[in-house]
Amino acid sequence: MGILEKIKDIETEISRTQKNKATEYHLGLLKAKLARYRSQLLEGPKTSKGGGEGFEVLKAGDGRVAMVGFPSVGKSTLLSTLTDTESAIASYEFTTLTCVPGNIIYKGAKIQLLDLPGIIEGAAGGKGRGRQVISVARTADVILMMLDASKGDVQKGLLQQELESVGIRLNATPPNIYFKQKSGGGLSINSTVPLTHIDDKMVRTILHEYRIFNAEILFKCDATVDEFVDVVEGNRSYLRCVYVYNKIDCLSVEELDKFARQPDSIVVSCNLRLNLDNLLRMIWEYMGLVRVYTKRRGAPPDFSDAIVLRNGATVEDVCGLIHKDLKNQFKYALVWGTSAKHTPQKVGLAQELEDEDVIMVCKK
Repeated sequence: MGILEKIKDIETEISRTQKNKATEYHLGLLKAKLARYRSQLLEGPKTSKGGGEGFEVLKAGDGRVAMVGFPSVGKSTLLSTLTDTESAIASYEFTTLTCVPGNIIYKGAKIQLLDLPGIIEGAAGGKGRGRQVISVARTADVILMMLDASKGDVQKGLLQQELESVGIRLNATPPNIYFKQKSGGGLSINSTVPLTHIDDKMVRTILHEYRIFNAEILFKCDATVDEFVDVVEGNRSYLRCVYVYNKIDCLSVEELDKFARQPDSIVVSCNLRLNLDNLLRMIWEYMGLVRVYTKRRGAPPDFSDAIVLRNGATVEDVCGLIHKDLKNQFKYALVWGTSAKHTPQKVGLAQELEDEDVIMVCKK
């Protein structure tokens, strides 16, 4: 029996098993087995004879956004509209057969936008080159899930299921669980909060399935069985996702309002170029980028060339981007902007910077 058949059998058994106190350990064991088989499926065979064409592209710019969705939902149209790149557009499915990159210039930042081929049901199992598409999506900072608004939420649920099955967690935070395998000493299981979804017996059952008999586990949150399995697997990707409902010109006002009010969602029309400005603002917000401008002594700030960083970036990060030796010559920095308590504020390397701050670095 192949891995796909084993996965299908376990999924069927999980769906048929009633959830109650008597079956919770059995379900926990099934979920652990399912996660293990899915990981094996993603790893693929250890020996390869070559052949298939990949479509990984070199990561460029200040961030990467990947568009995923079923065929003919408007991915290529959006790429051609937001960037200078022309992607093949047609009224039939599977127009795009490889990864097409483009660049969005927004607020002085260069954001790489990837138009990935349309995926189909069963993509996680390798159907329709879905495995290559999903592997590229894992490298993105933000995922744009392109949806056909005229088909309701059907596509959204199917795509979420495909991405979930390959370890991509959308708009979720990693569970606060400390897990470390050891060479001896057995299992040490502790928690700093009351656990209502999992207990010691369940933890030991799951770890036994993974052949882990010596480890230290500390729960710092009320985790579920699925979250603990994710920590044990250790290969999950937690990505921000924007659900983009395209073709809103085909909807009534009531349907449009329903989609627009959903969390992490935005409604657009790529053909009519409706609401694309708000889409760009949403991408910027979800990427968490920060622009910092530099200033020389006695000169005005240089607003023509921003240093683009991530939220939480410090003065030390700015020094590293300006010159690799600047950190060693650093004396102090003067900061103007919202991160400063007063302007200018004299700060050290650990000072966190915010969007549109101005910094002047003084050397020893």
